[in-house]
Amino acid sequence: MMMKIATLVSLIGSTASFTSHHGAPPSLVASSTSLSMNKPAGHDVRSSGPAMKMDPEELKIQEALAAHQQNAPKLGFDVDVRSLVQYNHGFAVMSTNSKANEGFPGGSVVGFAPDEEGRPVFIFSGMSTHTQDLLADPRCSVTIAAKEFKGAADGRVNLMGKVTLVGKEERETMKAVYLAKHPGAFWVDFGDFNWFRMDEIVDIRFVGGFARAGSITPAEYAAASPDPVFAFGSHIASHMNDDHQSATIGMVANAIPGLDVSEAVITSVDSLGMYVKCTRTPRASDQPQQFKIRLPFPRRAEGRGDVKVVIMEMTQAAMAAQNEKVEEVEPEAKAE
Repeated sequence: MMMKIATLVSLIGSTASFTSHHGAPPSLVASSTSLSMNKPAGHDVRSSGPAMKMDPEELKIQEALAAHQQNAPKLGFDVDVRSLVQYNHGFAVMSTNSKANEGFPGGSVVGFAPDEEGRPVFIFSGMSTHTQDLLADPRCSVTIAAKEFKGAADGRVNLMGKVTLVGKEERETMKAVYLAKHPGAFWVDFGDFNWFRMDEIVDIRFVGGFARAGSITPAEYAAASPDPVFAFGSHIASHMNDDHQSATIGMVANAIPGLDVSEAVITSVDSLGMYVKCTRTPRASDQPQQFKIRLPFPRRAEGRGDVKVVIMEMTQAAMAAQNEKVEEVEPEAKAE
């Protein structure tokens, strides 16, 4: 799949450090690159002082994390984007070209539902400003955040294109699509409301979190299918976070030796694995840091029941590894 990667991140360097405000993994390297009008924009993580020598054990942990994350299986951008739009909460920020204030963008929070091709469908009152804006100029963008969105480390998609009126012959079909996402939308039968759809998508931008950003083509988006596990992944994440966070902490420790975290919150689940927001206090530091990591499944999960089986297998493997460590330590303690 052709992708224009907007973010290039070095994995390990002598000035590697944790960063918390972007949710970046601890393998990111501080950069002294300055912002210039003549340079392409990108993510620049700056060092606020002289380089500090890192504890050798901490460096080993960061190297292990970087290697693990580089090789961790994850959904392609096209499937990630298509899944986020499909299984969203059904609300987005629409930016239109303002009719009343020429040259300025108009922003509105709007309800939407994706059709079978992933095109957002809307129903707007004839009196709303965004309706008037679209009738004058159909060009707009729609920004959709992940259902679990809480900050910069979470996913969001921007669809740029043209939103136009839907013909009368398609209105019943549009109603069914919209009600599937918004079953309480009683206004779909109001006479002064009109159906719109983004029929022409010209650009798609995706940010999956810090150091995971880029774009896909409209053709790639149209050809992609939503990940089936993504549909119920948030329910699995909530259950694990509420009742089994210790198991997630154990899975993280087993996947990346030495990475002992105090908190591990699953933010999303798909057929290939999970994204986990971790809290950890680095060696030689007293300040806890947060970062997101990819925790892959040992194999692709084929459904809800299979996800449960895979997570149980990972939990059991983590427990076995922990017991083995304890058994190795006990003889040494007795010998002393």
